[in-house]
Amino acid sequence: MFCIIWLSLLALRILKDAHFLITCAKVVIILNATGSMTYFFFYLYTIIVFCARYYNKIGRMLKYNIQNYTQNRYMEHSDAMGSFQLSLKRLFDIVFSLIGLVVCSPLMLLFSIILLFSNGPVIFKQERVGYKGVPFIIYKFRTMRTDAEENGIPRLENERNKYLTTFGSFLRSHHLDELPQLWNVLKGDMSFVGPRPERQYFIDQINRETDDYRYIYMMRPGITSYATIHNGYTDTMEKMLKRLEYDLDYLDNRNVFTDLGIIIKTFFSVCSGKKF
Repeated sequence: MFCIIWLSLLALRILKDAHFLITCAKVVIILNATGSMTYFFFYLYTIIVFCARYYNKIGRMLKYNIQNYTQNRYMEHSDAMGSFQLSLKRLFDIVFSLIGLVVCSPLMLLFSIILLFSNGPVIFKQERVGYKGVPFIIYKFRTMRTDAEENGIPRLENERNKYLTTFGSFLRSHHLDELPQLWNVLKGDMSFVGPRPERQYFIDQINRETDDYRYIYMMRPGITSYATIHNGYTDTMEKMLKRLEYDLDYLDNRNVFTDLGIIIKTFFSVCSGKKF
């Protein structure tokens, strides 16, 4: 028993990813737990889970900080994905963004030709704040008139909708305007799954309400996210803070399987015509 506990803690120390170890242990045990060995493997899994939870508890306890200017204690958020899973995630992004660009190229060419006959550029470019707080240019098919933000003041989603063109409304309602973001994913500016990238103007507003937005910089922005599926586009400060809550929960608990689940849910949501 002590040997199993020691090996479990050693594996956790090497992998530095308790969620991943638990998932791997569950898969191995399900595949091997047959007949008289069922109770043994169930007992083994119980020990591994106990060690993982103990490891996580110790890790979280060490992340309590006391601010010098207050007596309040707060717990920092930490990325649940270890280096191995992050490498898998990036590999997935590269491979499937390449496949997506090739497969969708005829459709993207068609949209580009249609947009060429309208007033304005084909591709809409906008600066967003991404991984590690570094600004980057996000690409979309243009869906609005060129005078949507002519006064230079960023507008929320519900304010921008009245500037949508007819074809832009079609693209937006089917989320096809975001196809050029596959290039952002390939470049490494974004990922398929992650918090939606925001503009500095709105980040400044969020920072007036909470100082937790800084944890978002630990992740690459995504084309889709758990917050996008369940909270939709943000058009109020209340929804912005709710989205932040969803994104931080994703950061604390994410793994390659949650990413896969979010992608599947997004696919079926888009196919069913759900409005985000």
